[in-house]
Amino acid sequence: MTKHPSRRQPAAHADATRSRIVEAAVMAFAERGFEAASTREIARRAGVEQGLLTYHFRNKDALWRAAADRVFGTLREGVIGRLSTAEKNNPKEQVREVIRTYVRTMAAHPEFFRFIVDQGHRFDERTEWLVDTHVRPAFEMMNQLWLLSAAGGDERKLPHVLFTLLGASSLIFAVPANCQRLTGVDPRDPETIEAHAEFVAALLIPG
Repeated sequence: MTKHPSRRQPAAHADATRSRIVEAAVMAFAERGFEAASTREIARRAGVEQGLLTYHFRNKDALWRAAADRVFGTLREGVIGRLSTAEKNNPKEQVREVIRTYVRTMAAHPEFFRFIVDQGHRFDERTEWLVDTHVRPAFEMMNQLWLLSAAGGDERKLPHVLFTLLGASSLIFAVPANCQRLTGVDPRDPETIEAHAEFVAALLIPG
């Protein structure tokens, strides 16, 4: 019997292959959504054979969950990593800097917004898993850090603050062609990203 190609790969090579498949899956699911994206297309994007993809991931749902892990892991690393250097002696400025970092992370990874919006309108088991595994912990982390501050201490405003942040920080980068055609501004430009980060921070934490 012929061994599967991945069984002959060194561990490091296999890990790199798996990572490449997950990255391709993130982009495919973000662009096309879960239903329209196919594992065959993802294998092609990753530059691997279909059999190698199915060796690493038993089905499309397992691959989608691995993609979600990657998306939210990137978000956590981007935001939490900035906290250690944020201004601790000025609480408002500390919160603003976390928001700026969040915006910069969304600019660098517009697939996050596309990914979460595609799944967010579906009342199904994947949405339950996504919220319970990733969205709720992220919400609780941000609430502890600064969401409640942005809500003026009023917990009833937390949903409004959270989804205002998500839309305000992400939409412009998720639809760059729309923005550029409409306004003449390329949201991918570094100066535009910084200007948007400042705007969103001041919007949520004025004064």
